[in-house]
Amino acid sequence: MTGEFLAFIVLAISAIGGGILMLNLQRVIHMVIALVFTFISIAGLYVMLHAEFVAAVQVLIYSGAITILMLFGIMLTKHNDTSEPKASRGRTLLVVFGILAFGVSVYLGIYDLDFGGQATELHVNNTEKIGIELFAKYVIPFELTSVVLLVALIGAIILAKKDNEEEANEE
Repeated sequence: MTGEFLAFIVLAISAIGGGILMLNLQRVIHMVIALVFTFISIAGLYVMLHAEFVAAVQVLIYSGAITILMLFGIMLTKHNDTSEPKASRGRTLLVVFGILAFGVSVYLGIYDLDFGGQATELHVNNTEKIGIELFAKYVIPFELTSVVLLVALIGAIILAKKDNEEEANEE
């Protein structure tokens, strides 16, 4: 057993464990923390695949920005932390059977999969290659995406301001 295989096993189990915790915890804040745990584990898997840029984006965007956005959404929606009733034993068994069937189908689907020759120079200067591709070939879609995000942000601010004005008028 190599150190790389051991690191993969630890990261994979922690990613799966974070996902299971996220589904089984009762409080929403704890679910978000479990989700961050999963995101960071997946970033570790990206590092093992020599995709350092994707790992950095995973940590910055998902573990940072999306998590903060979820926490603000929870706080701003006046979330009541009421517990849902537990699922019945039959439903739990059905879910476990579905998960096992999915796992078996994925295993059978990739068991004899042939990827051909392995690329050896794929991970060399991958961040530089992504930047060159992004700003040479895809600069217009990149800029259009930033405009769409700006419009969405302005729209969210306008909608939030309308909600605050309506609440003030009702009082």
